[in-house]
Amino acid sequence: MSATSKLAYFVRTAVGSIVRSPFVHVIAVASLSLSLLGFGVARLARAQLDALVDSLGGEVELTVYLAGDAPAEQVAELERALTQRTGGEVRRVSPAEALGRLATQLGEDGKGLTELSDNPLPWSLEVRLPKAARDPAALADLATRTRALPFVTGVDYGEEALARLTMIARALEIASLIVFSLVFLTAVIVVSATLQLAIFARREEIEIQKLVGATDRFVRVPFLLEGLLQGLLAAALALLAVLGLVTWLESGDGGLLAFTRLDGRLLVDWARLSAELVGIGCLLGLLGSFIAVRRFLRV
Repeated sequence: MSATSKLAYFVRTAVGSIVRSPFVHVIAVASLSLSLLGFGVARLARAQLDALVDSLGGEVELTVYLAGDAPAEQVAELERALTQRTGGEVRRVSPAEALGRLATQLGEDGKGLTELSDNPLPWSLEVRLPKAARDPAALADLATRTRALPFVTGVDYGEEALARLTMIARALEIASLIVFSLVFLTAVIVVSATLQLAIFARREEIEIQKLVGATDRFVRVPFLLEGLLQGLLAAALALLAVLGLVTWLESGDGGLLAFTRLDGRLLVDWARLSAELVGIGCLLGLLGSFIAVRRFLRV
């Protein structure tokens, strides 16, 4: 039998099995779709929370307060060093600008500040920290080194806010890993259990194939194709469900969930999400099929 004939036989057998036992395969596809939907929703939530954390983290700055007699050359050298160390944008703020900001923030209570004859605020350097430079340990070390300079009177980088943002990011990573593990385990068990029913119903056919000399690989391939088809169908259904959920949320009917939208739209990388759902669906279908066939192949 040629390779083309074998492939046609395998595909025909797999599709025929699905047509002959639709109930079993519908259960498998539905269960797998729910598992993949859970993964897709978790991915969607992770993307929105990451964007929210990034938007909050955009306000994290490292501020270096300078002495009144700080040498200009050493201040310029410090600016270059901070830019190189953090990869952020360094900006020099004058006492007048700092006082004007404070007066604006205080509103009516800050009007009296503009009438002060002596500005008590010092020159400062503000460093807007990119995401990659917000490691608490690295920033603590940088702050300690900067405070040790003789012309620096203080350093502030919002230690508490940064620590909370870091905790949120780590919690999101752990939650995503847990969800993925649960989805993977549940889907493998469901696919394996449902395909075992299909294989059991065809046990006589398998036995005849083995008696006439069919190899284990020849018997196994149609069932692996069944699992693959189940994974593809489940991924498509899960992707459509995620699309429907996103459309519903963006329409404004999401109620309390509407706060997750940034600028009125959800952040979704559809190409990546589609590839992940299809890849995971196919992997789970193949793995579940392999486990089921391996158990019943000894006839």
